[in-house]
Amino acid sequence: MTSQSQGIQQLLQAEKRAKDKLEEAKKRKEKRLKQAKEEAIAEIDHYRLQREKEFRNKQTNVMGSQGNLSAKIEEQTKETVRNLTSSYHKNMESMMKKLLSTICDINPEVHPNFRHTV
Repeated sequence: MTSQSQGIQQLLQAEKRAKDKLEEAKKRKEKRLKQAKEEAIAEIDHYRLQREKEFRNKQTNVMGSQGNLSAKIEEQTKETVRNLTSSYHKNMESMMKKLLSTICDINPEVHPNFRHTV
């Protein structure tokens, strides 16, 4: 009976050791998963920062050239406005005279398509 009791005790101790080893393995697994997750997050952040830096560089290159284009377009627009304004001031007087003469100087005439029937 004592040998059975000792055998049971040994089985219980073996079961307890196995249970402890399982818990330890689960803890190591959880710890490794957390570590892997942190490493993945760090790698993702590093990659994201790298891509954002590349994007900013490309954006600066493109926007820089757009800034130059914008400045050129702005200068061309100002030049066009100056030309139109000078043309307006130069031709305003003569156009006003033409317009007023056309409106005020009326010469009554019979229209060429008018048919007088008697």
